[in-house]
Amino acid sequence: MNKNFFNIITSGETATILIYGDIGDGYFSDVGSGVVARELKEAETSYKKIEVRINSMGGDVYAGIAIFNAFRNSKADIKIFVDGIAASMASVIALCGKPVEMSKYARLMIHSVSGGCYGTKKDLKDVIEQIEALEGTLADMYAEKTGMTAKKIKSSYFDGGDHYLTADEALSLGFIDGIYDADPVPEESTPEQIYQLFNNRLQKPLNENQMNIEDLRKRPLFKDAATDADVMRIIGNLETEAGKVPGLTNDVTRLNGELKVFQVKAKADEDAAKKKLLDDAEADERINAQTRPVYQALLDKDRENGEAALKALTPKKRAVTTLNKSGEPLNGAWEKRQEEIRNQYKN
Repeated sequence: MNKNFFNIITSGETATILIYGDIGDGYFSDVGSGVVARELKEAETSYKKIEVRINSMGGDVYAGIAIFNAFRNSKADIKIFVDGIAASMASVIALCGKPVEMSKYARLMIHSVSGGCYGTKKDLKDVIEQIEALEGTLADMYAEKTGMTAKKIKSSYFDGGDHYLTADEALSLGFIDGIYDADPVPEESTPEQIYQLFNNRLQKPLNENQMNIEDLRKRPLFKDAATDADVMRIIGNLETEAGKVPGLTNDVTRLNGELKVFQVKAKADEDAAKKKLLDDAEADERINAQTRPVYQALLDKDRENGEAALKALTPKKRAVTTLNKSGEPLNGAWEKRQEEIRNQYKN
């Protein structure tokens, strides 16, 4: 049997650790906790980032808890991928990824702890107590990752059946942080859309090991973000800008209202000015009631040319009639001569 199950593939500053096989510290197990812990320590001294890829049906609970703690307590930047299946104890190990992602074709399987013995009633009772205690421990570990209560975990998954979760189901329930071969964020995404995407992920209860922001670094806006802190700073700026939107919306609504009032007044002034032009033209008989609509339409369509057309018309009513609306006697030469003629022929 090949005991060198624990393969490390290196590339640049990243070491990839493959956990493929049954978990346990016995001779016939593929993945031993001691080997994992030792190789992890060696990888930490040479590589800044460590990726762990899992394809395991699970195995021994205590060996799995030891591997879980080795990854959880590591100072390295550890990202876990579920390539095929993370079942039973392997699903627990996956919890400590910073973050953990699944293939859309993979499965996560959770079920009750199983065990047994041959012996007295006390021996059997002791085994049952150990199983119940271990299920309590595992429920706490799942609960910390998902935000569900330990009681909810027990009632949902420790009922004697095998519960297989697709990547979408595991993501929606909080067991994983992402699907690594799902469709990427659209290239044309705006900063507001990126903020909403990140904010939606924060709707689930998260802890420091769960926040997945690697995909954000692929966006042009985050190209200069060297650390998680830089990413969070940019996210904070986006949140600040987003917070200004309600105030800006109120300003736009107010200004639109003021503009409407101005437009109504301007139109009323314009209509009044055009009416005066038409009234004056009709008063000196340049136009009449029949031709007025024609010039009204011309003014409405082109105020400058319409006004010029009205000015070009010749008035038919004498100016004196317009100027003498008061009825007072006129004293010009023409009026005096008319008065003389009238007096000459009086009886």
